[in-house]
Parts: sequence; C-alpha cells; structure tokens
Amino acid sequence: MNNELNNPIAEQQPHITVVGGGMLGLTLAYQLSKQNVKVSILEGAANLGGLTESIKIGDLHWDKYYHVTMLSDADLRALLAELDLEHEINWKVTKTHFYTGKGMYPLNNAFDYLKLPVLGLIDKVRLGLTIIYASRLEQGSELEKLTAKQWLTKLSGSKAYQNVWRPLLRAKLGNNYKKVSAAFIWAVIRRFYAARRGGLKTEMFGYVPGGYERIINKLVEKLSANGAQIITSAAVLSVTQNQTNGLKVKTHSHEYDFDQVIMTCPSQHVATICPQLTEAEKAQHNSLVYQGIICPSIMLKKSVGGAYLTYITDDKVPFTAVIEMSSLVEFADAEHPHLVYLPKYVPADDPLFDMTDKQIEEQFVSAFLSMYPFLTRDDVLAVKVSRSRQVVALSTLHYSQNLPAIHTSINGLHILNSAQIKNASLSVQETVKLANEGAQTFLQSINESGPA
Repeated sequence: MNNELNNPIAEQQPHITVVGGGMLGLTLAYQLSKQNVKVSILEGAANLGGLTESIKIGDLHWDKYYHVTMLSDADLRALLAELDLEHEINWKVTKTHFYTGKGMYPLNNAFDYLKLPVLGLIDKVRLGLTIIYASRLEQGSELEKLTAKQWLTKLSGSKAYQNVWRPLLRAKLGNNYKKVSAAFIWAVIRRFYAARRGGLKTEMFGYVPGGYERIINKLVEKLSANGAQIITSAAVLSVTQNQTNGLKVKTHSHEYDFDQVIMTCPSQHVATICPQLTEAEKAQHNSLVYQGIICPSIMLKKSVGGAYLTYITDDKVPFTAVIEMSSLVEFADAEHPHLVYLPKYVPADDPLFDMTDKQIEEQFVSAFLSMYPFLTRDDVLAVKVSRSRQVVALSTLHYSQNLPAIHTSINGLHILNSAQIKNASLSVQETVKLANEGAQTFLQSINESGPA
C-alpha cells in the first residue's frame, strides 16, 4: 500500500478515487479495476477492512465483529471464488438458543418452538407462521408503509409481539425500535431463514479459514495486480470541485485531483466533507438515522454451550445476543480457542459510547457470567471492546423514497454507501451485491461520457 499517490494523473482517463477501504470500497474498486479503469482508494484508518477489520484478543486473531457466510450469499461466494477462496469455506450446521432471563432454551426446530415457555400454543403457531410467511415474501417495499410493531402484531398477535418480537427489536435497535419499518424485520427473517436447509430446517453457516483479514489481503493483491493504488491513514477532510471541472480531495497531508470521486462513508460524513452539495442534498444525508454497535469480544477457557447464536429477551441484559464464534470456527492454533461476541446495537448518539472500555467490560461481562452459572471470572482470559457509531442506516417508514441519489449535483461526485442497501439486512453479502451493482452503474456512466 502507498503512503502517497502519484500526481499528475496519467493519460488513462478517467481517474476515479473510492473514499473508504471497507468491503464496499474495496469490492467496488476491484470491479472497476477489472475493466481497466484507473482507480485509487483512500482509507482514513491505518488498516483496511472497516467493519471487517481483524483484531487480536489473547492468542486469537480474528474479525473485530462477527461475520458468517450463508449458503444463499451468491454475490459474496462469487467474489470469494474469484479470490480462489470459495472452495475453502468450512460449512457447519449451527445451533440457536433463546434466553428469557429465567432459563436457556434451544430454538432449532418446530419442536423447540412448541416448548418455549413465554407463549401459549396458539401464539407459538402464529409466531411460526409469521416466520414462514416472511421468509417466502419476495418483496419488502410495501412493508415500508408499516411499522414493525403494526405488522408483527397483526401476524403474530400482541402476546407474541410483547414477549418475543419487542424484546428482540429493542435489543437490536435500542430506542429506535419504535421507528423501524416492517421491512427491517422482514429482511432479517428472510436472510436467516435462507441459511436453513432440509428436514427440520437446521442452520448452515460457513467461514473462510483466516477470516476477513485473509479475504482483504486477497482483494489487495488483486487490486495491486490491476494497477490500483491504495492509500491508508488518509482521512479525507474535504471534496470540492477544482479549476478544471474535476474534483480536489484534501487529506491531512496531501491534496489530490481526480476526475470522479465515489464516497462510501456514512451519510453524515458525506454531508460534512462535501460542502458544495446543495442544502437539500445535505438535509437528505443528515436525515438518515444510523445505528451503532458496542461489541466486546471475550476469550474463554471453555465453551458456553455450543450455540452460535443466543437470542436474548431479558431487558436486564445489556447486550443484544451471545455469539459463540468458536462453535463455528476452529481456532486450532490457540491454547484456549473459545471466542464469544457480546454485541449491543444502539443509536449513534447513545451515552454508552461515552463509557470507557473498562466500564463496558465490567457491565457486559458481569451480565454474561450471570447467564452461564458454570462460568467464573477466572474463565475469562481476555476482553477486547470494539465500537462504531455508524454501522447501518435504520430502515424507517418510506425509507426507499427518502434516500439520497447516488449521483450528486456536483459533476463527478457520487455517493454509494451502506444506506443504499434497501429492504435487506446489513451483511457482507448485501455490501458486495451493492458494490457489484454500483460498479455497473459507474461503468455505464463512464462509457456514455467517454474519455475526460
């Protein structure tokens, strides 16, 4: 990776820079570079990957946040095939648990649903039918007209909403759960149900050995081979038009001139660093409601039960779920290969972001140990707290109608970020799919306009 970009721009035109070196920016740049487009990437952090960046916790080296590949992830699997990694995916049947505060219950098949203590038989049947109906519904655009509460109450009943859906929505969205449209929960159900197969519908998840660090490194190799330039530690301060009708990109240490710029960072950042956008465009970007995440990773001496995902409906637990990554991933090189994530999804301005890592660790680990009485504090070998204020834009009512356009009023300036993922849950699959679609849009625009 380069620390600075060669200027002036070479004769090959146009020269495009992608701002943001996460999976969206890297995949987008890769698809453009395959078509002989001169492309550069500017990433503000020291490392590439964004939400797929890796961290070290104890003697484990793995993804900062939890990610899995599903059988239905067609775009992601196609990308992995191009990187010669798809054939290495380790697939595994996973288990799911449900924690109510009074006990832990398996939730892996129809029989488990019938045993749930928080609902009566009729409510359980309606809950199951809701999941089946949502999984088979092809389009979610009409669901943007309804709140999640309205839709789920109509389908599952008020008791199932209060005892199952509402706690799950609150855990996932914090106080924003009241604002979310039905399209949000439909997308979540549809994605997870797509991971199920045959018979009793067990879940099938996969991962690439080495995690996303290995995937990112493979992408960087491909980009470099295609002539792309990658610059890290280059936080963009402003993007403005220059005197030749191109765009000037200013970082802390350099100024660059490009023909086109594609922003992949969150919308509020776009509104701040692109001052020449119209007030209406800035208002659209600033109107999007973002969710953030606080996520301690814990290395343990022992397993907590072998369930990849444990849903939590107990309001006293400060995190969203328990993700036992080591139930899926084999950490053969670690002395104690047990890794757990404790994610908490919160609004971007939540006071939790003002707490220190130590304060978050104490609060989360204490609640975690209370869920698993067979664990003690001595079983906790290492804790690493990760956090991000702007992970995903919330799917509010009429979301698709209020999205900012990809092409802006400034010639050559485009915005393609995760907010453009409509009626789908945020995942690497949807990120790669958006990058693929965006690349086709930009290539068509380049071909229509011709050389600069």
